[in-house]
Order: sequence, then structure tokens, then C-alpha cells
Amino acid sequence: GNIYHRRGLREQLAEQSRFAYAALCGVSLGQLFTGPENSVFREQYLQGLVRWLDLDESVMPVMGAFLSGLGFEGCDTFLSILQADPLLAAGATPIIQSLVSFSVKDGQYDARARVLIRHVSCLLRVCPQQLEEFEGTLVEKLEESSRRQRKERGRKLRRYLLIGLATVGGGTVIGVTGGLAAPLVAAGASAVLGAGGAAALGSATGIAIMASLFGAAGAGLTGYKMNKCVGAIEEFEFLPLRSGKHLHLTIAVTGWLCSGKYSSFQAPWCSLGECGEQYCLVWESRFLRDLGSAMASLLDGLVSIVAQEALKYTVLSGIVAALTWPASLLAAASVIDNPWCVCLNRSAEVGKHLAQVLRSRQQGKRPVSLIGFSLGARVIYYCLQELANDKGSEGVVEDVVLLGAPVEGSEKAWERMTRVVAGKIVNGYSRGDWLLGFLYRSSSAQLSVAGLQPINIQDRRIINVDLSSVVSQSLY
Repeated sequence: GNIYHRRGLREQLAEQSRFAYAALCGVSLGQLFTGPENSVFREQYLQGLVRWLDLDESVMPVMGAFLSGLGFEGCDTFLSILQADPLLAAGATPIIQSLVSFSVKDGQYDARARVLIRHVSCLLRVCPQQLEEFEGTLVEKLEESSRRQRKERGRKLRRYLLIGLATVGGGTVIGVTGGLAAPLVAAGASAVLGAGGAAALGSATGIAIMASLFGAAGAGLTGYKMNKCVGAIEEFEFLPLRSGKHLHLTIAVTGWLCSGKYSSFQAPWCSLGECGEQYCLVWESRFLRDLGSAMASLLDGLVSIVAQEALKYTVLSGIVAALTWPASLLAAASVIDNPWCVCLNRSAEVGKHLAQVLRSRQQGKRPVSLIGFSLGARVIYYCLQELANDKGSEGVVEDVVLLGAPVEGSEKAWERMTRVVAGKIVNGYSRGDWLLGFLYRSSSAQLSVAGLQPINIQDRRIINVDLSSVVSQSLY
């Protein structure tokens, strides 16, 4: 059957249901993606959906009004119409399946499309697990289709080669590269094989979509290799945390390395929920280990310092409130200042390089979510700032989670990031993280620090989560 369910849905859904489906998407797009940088995406997506659903073009002015923010009060009506359709008697999953299929049909799964699908799933009460499962099924079917086409191509090529068709169109050899037949030279191919034969060899729906979604090499980020010299960066590669292909992926960025349980980049992410493809970024391990050792030394030294300061500060968190740090603590700080400064600078460079990797679609044309703690969160922050410098970087990043981020929390800086994040940006902070406050002591007077306090910005995409009660020890 057709993996896109298009004909079935188009023929079986009543016209008013198809209108309600498109209208619900129109209103949601208008709500979710308000900025001018998203206007082309909004309009093209909705126009394509109207055609996909075989609705008359005359509905476009109304759809345009929905995109501009009108019609929100009609949402309940659209939902009622859809839920009353006999095709959806057992639930609205077919709508979500149709929306995913529509969104990937051109070989590009825009992060904004996935945020829209999650939003519509929520409205239609389709659980996230069903979305994940269908995305997995779709990848399997695309791979089957791609394998079938490759086999078919191989058979045709062998047949043509056997009958002496080793060259086509003025002596150009038909090459076979990387398991894919090189496109036949158009001039000679259609003349020798007949137009139908050339067209059959050129039709590559499954192959084309897979190559576009997953990158031509098909290895996802595992196959990424950093060019020998990228500025001052010594180490930058991706390790898979979970195997298998999926329509979306998560990159986890570790903030420091220490001995014992957290001596590897993967270790902190063993409890990451199982969804999509997952990678961790391996970066500058030499410096992150130096920082981990320096922190361990500092913490060892603190035991005696706290004992001496006990009369002045009954609890450690009292130090955070103190604008004048104890002299004994400042003396102990010399051990950590240099590795901390080195890692601050390196993390910014690594973040900018990560932005280039994502922008060049090394991961294929799929949405990416990012999660990081400490200096890993700083890597992500600089990655987003870099993406925000470029027009056309929208639609790459889906959701972002920053935990204990040693970065500034100014409204202006965070507003820039919202332009390139389709979904949510979560700022996990802990007011009692005295070590972060201490490490940032030189600049904390002038700047607010994201990892220590909420970001004061009125934007529904930024979610502040106070982790003070759950973070018993510093993330640092």
C-alpha cells in the first residue's frame, strides 16, 4: 500500500472534516510560529496541506486568516467536526499519521512541522507514544521501498550491461557508486533505453527521501569527522547512545568529566528517555578532565574551609548570599581558575562548530533536540546564538534543555535563541548552586547567570524550572 495514506484519507474523510483538519493546522501554525522568519514556512506548509487534502483552492483566503491569528475560537468546532467523522471513531491517530507522512514526503522533516504535529496530537488526544511508533514504522517502510528500488535498479543495470550496453551517450560509462547507480546521462539514456526506461531508472522516491532525511552517507552523525583543523578545537565527534534510525534525534552534551562513575561522556545520559536517535557529543576531553580534577581538589579543600567559616556561615548556601567571598576560599580558587577559563572559551568554540554541523545538515534533514548540563549547556547556548546569526537556520532545532548553564541570562540573548528553536527552551536552574556562583564570581555582579535564576522573558517557548530542591549537589 501507499506509505503516505494519502488516497485513503482523502477519499474516506468527509470534505468538512478535511477542511476542519486543515483549519486546525492553520490556527495552530498561526499560534506556534508568530515571527516573520517563519512566515514562508507557515504559508507553504498550509498551502501544500490544502492541496494534499484535495481541498478547493478557494479555501486559501480563509486559511490565510487562520495563519494571521484569527479563528482561534473556532478550534473546538474543528475538533468536534473531526471527532464526529466515522473514520476517526476509534481515535484521531489517522490524522497524525497523515500529517507525519505529508511532512516528510519531500525528504525534509522540518522541526517546526514536528512541533505542529505534537501540538495537534495533544489537541486530538493522540498520545506521544503513538507518534513515536508511527515515525518508526514510516522509517521501516521507507527503507523497504528504498531497498526494493535499489534491487530493481541493479537488475535493470545488469540486464543492460549484459546486452553490451556498457556505454551510453557518446561513450559515458554507466557507473555504480556506493551501491547507487549513477544517473544515466540523459541525452543518451532515453534514446537507447526509450523514455520509459530512463524514467524508471530515475524514479527514486524511497531512495531520494531516505538520502535526504538521513544524509547521503546514511550513517547519521556517527560518520561525522571533524576536519583536521577547526580553530582551536582538538576533539569533536559523536557517539551513538542508542542504535537505529529515527525521524528525529537528540544530541546530549556533557559538561565536565571526573573520575569514577562520570568518567565518560555517555555516563550522565544513561537515564535519558528512549525516544528517537540519540548521540552524545565528545569534545575537548583533555580540558574537561582537568576541570573535573580541579573541582575535586577544590571540593576537598572546602571541607576544612567550611569548618573554619562555620561560625560565620551556618550553611554552605549562605556563601551564595555573601557578596564578599571568604579569603580562604579565594585562596583555594587558584586551582580551578585556569581550567575553568580554558573550558569557558573552548565550549563557546565547540558550540559554534556544532552550529555549522547542524546547518550543513550532517544529520540529514531531520529535527534535532539538544540537552546539556554545565559547560555542555554553554556549548548549546553558543550553538543557538550562532544559528541565530544566519537566516534560514529555522526548522533545524526542535527542543532545547539547558541545566545549570554558565551563560548570561539577559532577555536580549535568550530572545535571539527563540528564533531558531521551534519548540521549547527549558532553563533548569538552582539558586543554591554556590559553586556556579563562585566560578562566575567575576562577572556575576554585572550579569545574571541562567543556571542560578529564571530567565525573565515573556515568551511561551521559554520554560524556567527551579531545580533547587532536587539538586542536592552542584552539577559542577
